[in-house]
Formats: sequence, C-alpha cells, structure tokens
Amino acid sequence: MKLQLGYVPLSDAAVLIAAVECGFAAEEGVAADLVPEPSWATLRDKLALGLLDGAHMLAPLALACHLGLSGPQARLVAPAALARNGNAVTVSLPLWQAMAPASDAPPEVARALVTVARARHREGRPLTLATVHPFSSHTYQVRRLLALGGGGLDLVRLVVVPPPRTADSLERGEIDGFCVGAPWNSVAVAAGAGRIAALGCEIAPDCPEKVLALPAEMAASAPPLLRALRRAARWCAEPEHWPDLAARLAGSAHLGIDPDLVLRGLSGRLRLGPDGPEQRVPDYLRLGEEALAPAPDAVDWMLAEMAAAGQIASAGTLRTEAATLYRPDLLAG
Repeated sequence: MKLQLGYVPLSDAAVLIAAVECGFAAEEGVAADLVPEPSWATLRDKLALGLLDGAHMLAPLALACHLGLSGPQARLVAPAALARNGNAVTVSLPLWQAMAPASDAPPEVARALVTVARARHREGRPLTLATVHPFSSHTYQVRRLLALGGGGLDLVRLVVVPPPRTADSLERGEIDGFCVGAPWNSVAVAAGAGRIAALGCEIAPDCPEKVLALPAEMAASAPPLLRALRRAARWCAEPEHWPDLAARLAGSAHLGIDPDLVLRGLSGRLRLGPDGPEQRVPDYLRLGEEALAPAPDAVDWMLAEMAAAGQIASAGTLRTEAATLYRPDLLAG
C-alpha cells in the first residue's frame, strides 16, 4: 500500500516532493503518492479523517489540530520541519504608493502601513489583508508587522485566501495585501500586481513554519520516510540542483508557473517590485538537513503567538499536551 502524502503547492514543499520524485523514498522502501490540496483547511481535514497518511503542514495548524482548536481533532506527531522562512508580506501597488515608506527597513514599512490602515479604518473601509489560515506563521507575521508600526490586527480586515490564489486575488483587487510563502509573492510582483513590503525572515526569523505531520500511530513506522527526507534535504540544499528543483516544482503537477519565479526564492535572489533591481536575500528560504530539526522552543513560540492573536486565552493549560506534538527523536533515529 502506498502512503498518501498531502501538500499545498508552495516552494517549501520541496523536500517532501524531492524525496518522492527523486527516488529517495523508494530507495528507503517507502512507496508514496503526492497529493496536492487546494487549501490548508482541506489538507487539515483529510489528514484528521485518515484520508492522508501524512502531510506538509503549517506548524501552527498542526498544533491547533493536535489540540482540537481547528477542525476535527487528530493526535499528530511532527518529527521534522521542512524548511525555514520563505514568507513575505506583499501589498498592492496602490497601497504601496499610499504608504510611501521612507525606506525598505521593516520599522519604516510598518509605520507607513499602520498610518494608512488607521486612516482607512477611520473612514470605515479597512484594509483587507489575507493570510493562508488563521493558525499560521503568516497570521502572526502580519500581527507582528502591524505591532512594529504601533498598530494591531483590529485595524484591518483579515481574511483567508489559499496560497495559490493570493496573487490572483491581489491582481483582481479583492485584497489589499497578503502574507504567503514562496513563490506566490514573486508571482504577484512579476504580474505587476504587487510589491513585496516585508520579508518573513526579517519579521520573525526562523519561526516555526512547515512540518511533516503524521498521525501519532504512524510514529513507529516513520524512520524510513525521515531518512528519505534527510537525503532529499541535502539534495535540495545544493545550488547546482536548484534549476532542476525549480523546474520540478514549477511543473503543472505542482505549481504550474514559470520556473524562474521558483528559482528566485530557492536562490534568495528577489525582486521586491515589478521594476526593482534584484536583491540578494540569503535567508529568504532555507532548505537543507539543518532546517529539518524542529526548534526547541517552537511550541512555546506558537502558543505565545496564538495568545497574542486572541486565538487562545493563555498557553498555560495547553503547554503539556502541546509539547507532545514535536518528536525530533524520530528524526534522530
């Protein structure tokens, strides 16, 4: 029987996709099919209901599902992270022009964003900003950016848009900005619809992002898949493999976009605006074996952000159960 492994089309699914498509999983005795899902909510429900055997998943969503805070409760384990960083906040060109920050420095951008957000809020037409799911680092990075500018989530209308639809939604004027992972920020820039305003690696460096989420009962059988992931992570980290990896990810089976837009994120060579120069951002998206290990304080960080976003009252009573999500011992084995 093959494992059904779900993912949402994003560049940080690269290690899982490479593990299967480059043959590492098969060489470790793991037969697996990759199953693209249109949204995080769909992926969450399928994993919780047993329709998927594992998934590339938002770390905060995996924790929320594990704790019964989002969708059907499912006891999960997260033995590995899949990447570090990769997110950015992109705003429409009209919003960027209205903000007119003094520089690209995050504090300047944040203050300019909050100034416009306050004015729009007073006028009764708040800015509409999208994240990919309420329980996501994207939601928390938007909150942190607003806080850096002296504001809060109460100044904006926060909506959920699945990652593959963010650039189109911005281009159609349905939203004023979004926080999403690569490559969809670059897609919006290339379409002339948006301007990257702030990078996730600057707002909350190396915060918990995507994990491999498995049903708890699969923990004992996870090591072969994890060995395949370690091998795939080493392969993905090598610059000479990036053109091949970008072409694989960009194909119609996954992202369905220009491979160059994927390569921008993999290589950390970004264009922040449609007419802007290429900028080198080495930490924009980090793949590699060192990125697989879950951060020791990841659970505490997520619980604190959930509380700050008003999603839980406090971390106290949840901490013990939350700590059972991460299983780095399985990765080590």
